[in-house]
Amino acid sequence: MDITIRKADPSDAEGIRKCNTAQQAFRNTLQLPYRSLESVREFLNKSGDGDHILVAVIESEIVGVIGLHGSSKPRINHRAEIGMMVRDDWQGKGVGTAMMQAVVDLADRWLNLTRIDLTVFTDNEPAIALYRKFGFEIEGTLRKYAFRDGEFVDAYLMARVK
Repeated sequence: MDITIRKADPSDAEGIRKCNTAQQAFRNTLQLPYRSLESVREFLNKSGDGDHILVAVIESEIVGVIGLHGSSKPRINHRAEIGMMVRDDWQGKGVGTAMMQAVVDLADRWLNLTRIDLTVFTDNEPAIALYRKFGFEIEGTLRKYAFRDGEFVDAYLMARVK
């Protein structure tokens, strides 16, 4: 199985929306269910210079999306934040690893970033294991960070610092 990682473009909106509407995928993000196709297109069109949105493609189908979001503020332009999701039917098959490898390579070899951070729900053990594999460490717990499935849940702040 070949996983291609490439830059997303507005024509990828439908494939990204399919990732967003997968039950497990959106449950572990800050997305709401029933995201519209137009909102995904708008997101892709409004991405700025510091936003690097990549998609994972298998047999011409988008199965994952990852964003590396930097800052134009001079005092923090050495850091960026990651957000990602893998479609439910492709979780545990190497898609997350391929996307993380691409983003870490971009951060280290091309953007000269020294810090990458992210938030992850404390019960999302597969994602935490993936992030640890790429050198991320838990820096703290954000209590009652988000509202999910009718209750507040905690998240970890994780970071990889070079």
